[in-house]
Amino acid sequence: MGMDKRGMALLAFGHLTDDINQSFIAAVLPFLIISLHLSYTAAATLVLGQAISSSVIQPAIGHLADKRALPWLIPVGLLLAGGGIAFMGIAPSFGWAFLAALVSGIGVACFHPEAARFANYLAGEKKATGMRWFAAGGNVGFAIGPLFATAAIATWGLRGTLAAIVPVSILALLIFIDIPRLKTFLPARRKAGTLPEFGDDWTSFVKLSLFVTVRSMTYLGMVTFIPLYAIGVLHYAPAIGATLLTTFLLSGVLGTIAGGPLADRFGRRVILLGSMAGSCLLVAGFVALTHNGTTPIAVVFALAAVTGFALVASQTAFIVLGQEYLPNRLGVASGVTLGLGVSLGGMFTPVLGAIADAHGLSASLLTIAALCLIALGFAFTLPLHARKLPYVKSGNPKIASAS
Repeated sequence: MGMDKRGMALLAFGHLTDDINQSFIAAVLPFLIISLHLSYTAAATLVLGQAISSSVIQPAIGHLADKRALPWLIPVGLLLAGGGIAFMGIAPSFGWAFLAALVSGIGVACFHPEAARFANYLAGEKKATGMRWFAAGGNVGFAIGPLFATAAIATWGLRGTLAAIVPVSILALLIFIDIPRLKTFLPARRKAGTLPEFGDDWTSFVKLSLFVTVRSMTYLGMVTFIPLYAIGVLHYAPAIGATLLTTFLLSGVLGTIAGGPLADRFGRRVILLGSMAGSCLLVAGFVALTHNGTTPIAVVFALAAVTGFALVASQTAFIVLGQEYLPNRLGVASGVTLGLGVSLGGMFTPVLGAIADAHGLSASLLTIAALCLIALGFAFTLPLHARKLPYVKSGNPKIASAS
């Protein structure tokens, strides 16, 4: 059975509008600092509030969704994610702004596990090939979030954050209308129960979670330090540094799209190994070729593009692999690989900042290359052979869901 294109398109665009709000907030901070007279610490706390509220409860929401189908969480999550950001620009005080950040994070937490679980059902037999579109939607949203925020605030001032509610409202409505059809893709285990021969492999899932956490350290580290490196080492203007980051992020979208079919053809583990080995060499090579500040700008942009492609190519593979390790707990698997693991990885960013303060920005990027090597080591610990799980069509009453 092939992918359901209609449902996957809705979830992919929903993922796009959801993840816009995760990067939207960063572009709003300079304006909030002026408007609410915030310190840098207070401003950073707003980002932390959104990240913590979204990551900590995602596995719990995934667990709840695994007990009972809750597709309404998808549109509700979208409205909360965008609504929190929309209110942030009109918040009268830091306390209200922090509450808005928490609400936005809770919305992200509601959306991801259930949306990823239904995307798994809609993907058809070739899971990674289908799921790549869902993953790519999130990558695009994360990449264009700051651009959307900047355009909205430039047009309407700080109240321009209200524009954040528009895209999520449209997708929430479309997905809500489609929920009855989405429910028809629920596998039979909702009625027949889970068979023990398709049990969950928690040992492998823990190893994969360690991989996801370290891999997220490398990704978020690159997102944070690419513009800083461009300005501090390459002596580019801030606008060029931001463009270099956008190039890295959009190339990652292409990596996600390409990585899905490759994972189906060659195996999930192979893609994880190739992605991390390539990223290690590319990040180290980027520093070696550019640290003297004389590298042609075209070469710098090409290196950033290839590195983004290689690093993000692993995303679809590890999302699907997590769901295959926990076939009876797709919500929990998605909550960890899309939420908790990513946020834990983000907590390492201050360490990279301390390394930059002490030894320079090049040292931070070389540390990221070393982290790629550590992630590669965790990938090697994963089972050599993929689980042989049968494809389960919706409504099949004889076997459990092993999607």
